[in-house]
Amino acid sequence: MNSEKSNSKDILLKICVSGMFAALICVATMIIRIPSPLDGYVNFGDCFILIAAWVLGPVYGFAAGGIGSALADLFAGYTHYVPGTFVIKGLIAVAAALIVHAFLNKSKKLRFPGYVAGGITGEIIMVGGYYFYEAALLGNGFAAALKSVPGNIAQGVFGVVLGVILSTVIAKTHVLKSFRSYAV
Repeated sequence: MNSEKSNSKDILLKICVSGMFAALICVATMIIRIPSPLDGYVNFGDCFILIAAWVLGPVYGFAAGGIGSALADLFAGYTHYVPGTFVIKGLIAVAAALIVHAFLNKSKKLRFPGYVAGGITGEIIMVGGYYFYEAALLGNGFAAALKSVPGNIAQGVFGVVLGVILSTVIAKTHVLKSFRSYAV
């Protein structure tokens, strides 16, 4: 009975933290914009998707990343991107969480390389996912969709660098000590 109560409490806490991460991801994507020389801007959204994945794991990280990013597209008027963004940004979290978990299963000393490998893999999924989404599902064609690849790569690099730095700091501060996190 006590185990069931503890499990329900953990699930409720993860749902609440997922909602908070989704809101943070949405706001970080929409409001915090840094101009990029590669056509457009970069934002903090992917950074927080990675942190959510490493704090919450693949399932709740998917929810936070997918919902937060899709809401940002919806609120910004990019409704045609909402379904693709939901899946693509959610998959960033799944890949990042599973890879860092695999590294940590080998050794706790592999946390940093796990963050890097998981983040890079997640962002490769993002770049490829948007390329195929724009080319095939939006009907832009594969040649035209190449135009967005450099900007998405810049966004991915920015997200990985900032996400790894912030996660490393969070892990050292033990701020999540009372929270059963996935990999931070």
